[in-house]
Amino acid sequence: MHKTAFINYIKYEKHYSSYTIRSYKNDLQQYCAFCEKNYKDFDPLSANHKIIRKWIIFLMENNLSSRSIGRKLSTLKTFYKFLIREKIIENNPLDKVISPKIVKKLPSFVEKSKMDLLLDNVEFTNDYKGNRDKLIITTFYLTGIRLSELINLKINDIDYQMLTIKVLGKRNKERLIPFNRNFLKTLNDFKIVRKQYIDQLESNIDNNYDNEFFFLTQKGKKMYPKSVYRIVNKYLAIVTTNEKKSPHVLRHTFATHMLNNGADLNAIKELLGHANLSATQIYTHNTFEKLKKSYKQAHPRA
Repeated sequence: MHKTAFINYIKYEKHYSSYTIRSYKNDLQQYCAFCEKNYKDFDPLSANHKIIRKWIIFLMENNLSSRSIGRKLSTLKTFYKFLIREKIIENNPLDKVISPKIVKKLPSFVEKSKMDLLLDNVEFTNDYKGNRDKLIITTFYLTGIRLSELINLKINDIDYQMLTIKVLGKRNKERLIPFNRNFLKTLNDFKIVRKQYIDQLESNIDNNYDNEFFFLTQKGKKMYPKSVYRIVNKYLAIVTTNEKKSPHVLRHTFATHMLNNGADLNAIKELLGHANLSATQIYTHNTFEKLKKSYKQAHPRA
């Protein structure tokens, strides 16, 4: 009952994304499943810091990363804060729990030369799927948008006169991302291919299509996260040996390349839709690594 009320709270009042809500649900289910298995007549309302510490040990013994454990503890902290807010409990058991230290990793990104190779030299099939897949990768790289933002991009979100894309980000916060005239041509070319393909589908099968969304599957339906991930992974694997080959890597690539070419950090923050500058500052580490490399290569006494 309380878990349902909490999920409704983060969904309708806090406006968390569907992916965050799903993660919170999974975290709570895993936490409760562990406690119910190890503690007779377990009640989340009576949980204490000792129980939560044992859960942390269990997660660590199952080789969960410090970052993942930290996220799960953040879920619990938010859950118990909600219970305090509703006057269901008085104290947050997480107050006496210290999260495992997280070793910060630099964001993984693709080098400019490899992105140029992918977009200029790698062959995509000359059909709807090939044009769509290339535009998906190009859109990630040129705008830095999130996976969920790309999937939910609608035809009317693109302003071809003002050269902007309207994006609905986290917590339903809108932002405008500018693009250049080269990308405008790419979008217009795809619009023609897309219309021809949808017209052909509609003439063959009597079905309902998600025509309001800009990127569609080959069946005319809204794209789903796994399909976009597979597309990005497939083509990044052609040009890079990086371990990570996800849409988020292209977001990191966008930010890193912008910063390396002199973009203002605050401007990148706005383009990415970050709530505060600290989230954007991590990209300065990549830039500093590039400076160190240049220094070692160029200075005679380095």
